Amino acid sequence: MSFTTHTGNRGLVLEEKLIFEMGEPGRTGVDLPKPAGIKSRLGGLDRDSDVGLPGLSEPQVVRHFTRLSQKNFGIDSGFFPLGSCTMKHNPRLNEKVARMPGLADLHPMQPESTVQGALELIDSCAHWLLVLTGMPAVAMSPAAGAQGELCGMMAIRAALDARGENRRRVLVPESAHGTNPATAAACGFTVDSIPATEDGRVDLAAFEAKLGDDVAGIMLTNPNTCGLFERDVRKIADLVHAAGGYFYCDGANFNAIVGRVRPADLGIDAMHINLHKTFSTPHGGGGPGSGPVVFSDALAPFAPIPYVVRKGETFHLVETAEEQDGKKPFGRLKGFHGQMGMFIRALAYMKSHGADGLRQASGDAVLNANYLLARLKDKLSVAFPGYCMHEALFDDDFLKDTGVSTLDLAKAIIDEGFHPMTMYFPLVVHGALLIEPTETETKESIDQFCDAVLALVAKAESGDAEFFKNAPYLTPRRRLDETAAARKPVLRWMPETA
Repeated sequence: MSFTTHTGNRGLVLEEKLIFEMGEPGRTGVDLPKPAGIKSRLGGLDRDSDVGLPGLSEPQVVRHFTRLSQKNFGIDSGFFPLGSCTMKHNPRLNEKVARMPGLADLHPMQPESTVQGALELIDSCAHWLLVLTGMPAVAMSPAAGAQGELCGMMAIRAALDARGENRRRVLVPESAHGTNPATAAACGFTVDSIPATEDGRVDLAAFEAKLGDDVAGIMLTNPNTCGLFERDVRKIADLVHAAGGYFYCDGANFNAIVGRVRPADLGIDAMHINLHKTFSTPHGGGGPGSGPVVFSDALAPFAPIPYVVRKGETFHLVETAEEQDGKKPFGRLKGFHGQMGMFIRALAYMKSHGADGLRQASGDAVLNANYLLARLKDKLSVAFPGYCMHEALFDDDFLKDTGVSTLDLAKAIIDEGFHPMTMYFPLVVHGALLIEPTETETKESIDQFCDAVLALVAKAESGDAEFFKNAPYLTPRRRLDETAAARKPVLRWMPETA
C-alpha cells in the first residue's frame, strides 16, 4: 500500500523547504547591540532596503543544513560505483594528519625557513611519485587532472618551440577522456581522432597512417576509458618518437597499475596523476583535486616552476628564472605551490600502505572489477570481450526491445540504495554503463549491488517498462524532467506576489 502524508515527510526523511521559504522578516539568530561611538565609513552609501536574506532562528539554520547533509549520498554512505571516477574510501588517518597543527595552519607566503617540514613533505611525496612511475622529474603544482593535462601539453609545446618546430597536430584516440582534446585545443594544437578496434583499443594501423612531420604527439589514456590496457602501448610510443613527437599519457587510471607497471618503461614523456583516484585524496565536492605531472628526460627541462630542491639538510623552493641552472620552464601554472592538503593525504596513504600495499591495492581494484564483470556478464551485454582492468564496461544491448533505457535502469538503482554507475560514457559505446567497484569494496557489497542489478534486469525483461519510467519512487524528490532542467533551469528564488 502506498500513501502520501500531509506534511510531505516520509517517516524521518523530512520534506525540506528552501531556506528562503522558511524565513520570516525580523527573525534572527543573533542579537548584537549597535556599537557606540563608531562613525560610519560608508560615505552616505548606507543600504536603504533589505538585503533579501531569509530571517531565521539558529535552530532553523542548524536543522536545515543538517537535513540537507542527510540527503547527500557519498562514499561514506554506501557503494558508489561511478566508472572513470574511482570513488573510493578516504582513510580517516589521512584526514587526521592533514589537520595536524603545523600542517593545517601553514601559509604559502611564510618565510622558507619556517616551512622546512612542509617543503620536505612535498619533496617526499614527489619522490614516491617518481619511484612509482620511474620518471626523472615531476611538477607538483597542477591543481587537478585537467590542469595536469594542460601542464603536460604546455611542456610539449615548449619543447617543440625550443626545437624550432611548428608541429601542431595531436593524435587523440576516440576513447580518451573528454578533457584530452579540449586541452590540446587550448594549447593551440589541432586534434586528429584515432578510431578504436572492435576490442576497444587504439587501431594501430590507423594510428600509423596518421603519423607525419606535423604531429606534436599523442594523448593516450592507459588503461583506457573502456577499462582496457592498451596492448600496443610500447609500439605506439616507439612510433610517435620515431616521427619526432611526444607521448602524453592521461594517468587518470594509474590506480589500476600502480606498483605493477612503471609508465617510464612504456615510453611515456608526460603523465598526470590524479591523487584523488590513485592515492585516496578526496574527490569532487570533497576536493580540491591535485594532478602532479611526471616527465621524461626529454621534457623535464620544460617543467613549470615552482619546484623543491634539497641543498644539504635544507629545502629550497625554486621560483625564479634566475635559479634554473640550464632548465627552461614554460612558466608558472598556478598561484603558490600546489594543493598542500592533498600532498599530505596522498603521502599518508603511500607511507601507510608501503610499496607492497600499493601493489596490492591496484591488484584488488582489478580483481573486484573482474569479479563484478563475471557476476553480470551473463545478463548484461559486455561492450568488449575479455578481462577488464579497474572498471567494467557494458552497452545497452541487453535492454533491447524492453522499452527500458540506460537512464531508466539507473533511476531504479537509486531506489535500491546505490548511486548509479556512470552512464552514456565513454561515447564509443552505445548506452554505456561504466562500473568501477574500486579496491575498497568488499565481496559482500559487490554481491549486494550485483544482485540488485540482476533483479532489475529480470524485471525489465518481464515487460514492466512502466515501473522504470517512473523510478525512482523512494527519493526525497521524484524524477525530474531533465531536458527542461537543463534548458530552463530555475536558479533564483522569487517571493510569491499577491
